[in-house]
Amino acid sequence: MTEPATVIAPTRLTDRKREAIVQAAIGEFREHGFNGTSMDRVAAAAEVSKRTVYNHFPSKDELFGAILDHLWERSHSLPDVAYDAGRPLRAQLIAVLEQKMELLNDASFIDLSRVAMAEMMHTPERAQAMVARLSEKEEGLPRWIRAAQQDGALRAGVDPQYAAHQLHGMVKSFAFWPQLAMGRAPLTAAEQQQVLGDAVDMFLAFYAVRPATESTTAAAAPAKRAARRR
Repeated sequence: MTEPATVIAPTRLTDRKREAIVQAAIGEFREHGFNGTSMDRVAAAAEVSKRTVYNHFPSKDELFGAILDHLWERSHSLPDVAYDAGRPLRAQLIAVLEQKMELLNDASFIDLSRVAMAEMMHTPERAQAMVARLSEKEEGLPRWIRAAQQDGALRAGVDPQYAAHQLHGMVKSFAFWPQLAMGRAPLTAAEQQQVLGDAVDMFLAFYAVRPATESTTAAAAPAKRAARRR
């Protein structure tokens, strides 16, 4: 079983103040958006002086950039689930995606993503930088897919990153974009399991390499049914 990542609290006073500012800014940006958030508000919420805020973040843009970094780190800090040739593919993939689902179903993550997306619409250069960072690597699932390909369990010749985007896209179509863009309620536990199960089943139906005996049996089934009808 994969151990959850341990969050280490800042120990130095300056680090604690910086973390307090970032957390206060997250709350302010979530509640008031980018334009409605001021450095004065952030300083008051963090219980530090305005000068302290500017010592850490010379501008609101830089403070917002730190928020985007926080989002990126959260989305990439999930522990990996290693490929195991002895376990069923479906169970492994669901375990991988359950970690992502937990993050996508977090209301604060959705709210902060909404603020980030709205601001990036107005600043294309920031959007380009964020997309570049997000596309650097989303290694957990692509690494698992690559290992499964090398083991002969999934189709070879397909870019693992491409296949991972397809699977994540099926999940996010129900568990991220409707909540982000239309304000839909987070999925219930039962809905999460249905979305994960259906997405994994569709993914494996296309990418899984069936054993020769299974393929032979599947190919012979229509002929057997036809023979019985004669």
